[in-house]
Amino acid sequence: MTFIRLRHFLGAFLLGAAGIATAAYPEKPITLIVPWAPGGSTDILARALAEQLTKSLGQSVIVDNRAGASGNIGSNMVAKARPDGYTLLVGSMSTHAMNPALMDNMPFKGVEDFTPIAQLANVVNTLVVSNSVPAKNVRELVAYAKANPGKLNYASAGAGSTNHLSAVFFERAAGVRMTHIPYKGGAPAVVDTVADQTQVLFSAGTQTLPHVKAGKLKLLAVTEAKRSVLLPEVPTVAETLPGYELGVWYGFFGPARMPKELVDRLNAAANAAMADPNVKARMDSMGVEVTNATAAEFAATLRSDADRYGKIIRELGIKNE
Repeated sequence: MTFIRLRHFLGAFLLGAAGIATAAYPEKPITLIVPWAPGGSTDILARALAEQLTKSLGQSVIVDNRAGASGNIGSNMVAKARPDGYTLLVGSMSTHAMNPALMDNMPFKGVEDFTPIAQLANVVNTLVVSNSVPAKNVRELVAYAKANPGKLNYASAGAGSTNHLSAVFFERAAGVRMTHIPYKGGAPAVVDTVADQTQVLFSAGTQTLPHVKAGKLKLLAVTEAKRSVLLPEVPTVAETLPGYELGVWYGFFGPARMPKELVDRLNAAANAAMADPNVKARMDSMGVEVTNATAAEFAATLRSDADRYGKIIRELGIKNE
């Protein structure tokens, strides 16, 4: 047998073996890594996904919380795992599109070291102010900030967090200056904005909307490019400041080089899981919009966001502290 014929034979054999392996998948329990502590919105979403995948795939999908290093510890476990579909990840825009630009000595590459499987959901990211701020909309907030440079304090979950970057992008788009007050987590940032220790906060609706409904915070806008289907009456920041956009998504990932047949199967299973009426209703109640995208569409979103936010982060010299 010539070398060329042998190479073709081996190639066909390996492709056939891969197909057989994919068809038999899964033959054992699957580990779904969450790179954050239990109880947060990522964890809640991942557990809902795991429950549905367990039913549709016929094998247990076990959630494993591996928190630390702004999501890098758990994410790195998946980046270094075998691409056989048994170690998967629920990550976010921050872990994959922002951390690589915010942190030195990253243990993985946010794009190259992962296989994007499905974009699970988008978070409704809100702009809220304390009741002491004399602004009812973004235009009035910009005018007040310009008239009082540095007077408004904005809270964040820490330097380099999504809250922080949302505010920095806002300052840049509006031509205003506010004072950054970083906290060790999103919860205390919300608490102090309610208490008027800080006056401005960009944060997920999961954290802010209960306080808005209770009359303790004022909701001015959402930060996505278009209005949320969950809050259609709330304008976007971009309606006042064209070009402003900061969307926050959750994604389903595997290690790099997963077989396409396996990716397609998991994509279909994940999309079906998120479309389940009970799951969708629960996500809606949290201010999380369920999405439906192919793996290729999610990969394009990941690359686009990594390029866009990475460029801005580096231009502004922002680093995670």
